[in-house]
Amino acid sequence: MILEYLYATPVASIIFAITIATSIYVFSNPQMYGTMMLHPYSIHRDKTKLYTIFTSGIIHADWGHLLFNMFTFYFFGFALEHFFVLASGSIGHFYFALLYIVSLVLSDIPTIVQQKNNAGYHSLGASGAISAVLFSYILFQPKAMLGIFMVIPMPAYVFAVLYIIYCIWASKNSNDRINHDAHLFGALAGVLITILLYPWIIRHFVEQF
Repeated sequence: MILEYLYATPVASIIFAITIATSIYVFSNPQMYGTMMLHPYSIHRDKTKLYTIFTSGIIHADWGHLLFNMFTFYFFGFALEHFFVLASGSIGHFYFALLYIVSLVLSDIPTIVQQKNNAGYHSLGASGAISAVLFSYILFQPKAMLGIFMVIPMPAYVFAVLYIIYCIWASKNSNDRINHDAHLFGALAGVLITILLYPWIIRHFVEQF
């Protein structure tokens, strides 16, 4: 089974394995958080800290954070890489990696700009890139049934609208210590990159209705 995943969706498999392994490692080595977490204040003053844009995306705050993100990635990341390969052949693997990595960066840029003078602000997790994966998947399958907290079923396009509305509201009003801006801009990055890679996806999306 593992070999099948590695052969069919190698990029998703590697991302999945690295993220889980690294997150579990820092759970028992909390001193690593300071090295790997995104800290906009430090990045603004020391460009050598730019690497934390990437390292912060492979660590998580706790088991709940990790499991929720990896659960989402498992169901949509592997399927999306498969869609890319069906659309582009073997280069689809590269396109999937490109979407994930570029979205990870783009999802953090607004946070870096907004929090550059806040020495107490830190962020971590793969949520921005995973939001990109989810929204790219929705462009391919807008009528797939998704659910809020995996409980309330609804078409994917309805979920996407509610997700964006909530992220916009939460980024302005919530005090839950979740980086809702990363979710929002990750989702938008996923849509933009998918359209740039596959301009026909717009017509495909519309034709589903």
